[in-house]
Amino acid sequence: MGHDKQEASLYCIVKNSIFEKIQSGIYKVGDKLPTEMELCTEYNVSRTTVRIALEQLALEGRIEKVQGRGTFVSKPKILQSLSSAGKGFSNQMLEQGYKPRIEILDLRVIPADGSLAKKLQLKENDPVNKLIRMRFANDEPLQYETSYVPWHFAPGLINDEEDCKSSLFKLLQTKYNIKIYKTVEAIEPILADKKVSEHLEIPKGTPIFALETLTYNNEEIPIEYSEAVFRGDRSKFTIERYYDSK
Repeated sequence: MGHDKQEASLYCIVKNSIFEKIQSGIYKVGDKLPTEMELCTEYNVSRTTVRIALEQLALEGRIEKVQGRGTFVSKPKILQSLSSAGKGFSNQMLEQGYKPRIEILDLRVIPADGSLAKKLQLKENDPVNKLIRMRFANDEPLQYETSYVPWHFAPGLINDEEDCKSSLFKLLQTKYNIKIYKTVEAIEPILADKKVSEHLEIPKGTPIFALETLTYNNEEIPIEYSEAVFRGDRSKFTIERYYDSK
């Protein structure tokens, strides 16, 4: 038992030391880390301890192991708010020093199928605006998103392609006078299929995040449903909560 505790304590020391060197710039993005044996000598620990420390750093996205080449410092993950009703994508990217870009892949009116009609509390075949967008940070694909807005809430959306390159929620609020009350979001890790892998420029089967969002107006009627996928290797999510202190 004491040996296990000592091992756990040692790997934390090694992990934290390597992370501090990444944070301070001693190890820069793209730099190759010392080999496992070199790290064993540097920290005077076992190879098992070093491997656990490196595995933890890899899981956190700090480093990346490349078969046959070694271990390298990864790009820092891009922070994004889980709440799409909060601060817009462009502002979040600019605050982190990235150049944001949103590209419209498709914008048209479709009939709601059974599943979509149920989510948006519509009748089957009711008209729905379908908007497909790609989001980029420094021209690197980050997110692929499909949004559905009932046509009767935004009948002119199909002509608003340029405005859809920024905040969809802001457009719905300002032009269509929709009062957004809340969003309900569900996130899960999945593997990229062929279509998603092509859009996000990652290998098929790469771990990614899938986010489903239902947005409601002040009468608690759903006004938008979206399905988004995020690159797992470049994304890190934040959640901001407020509590009534009264």
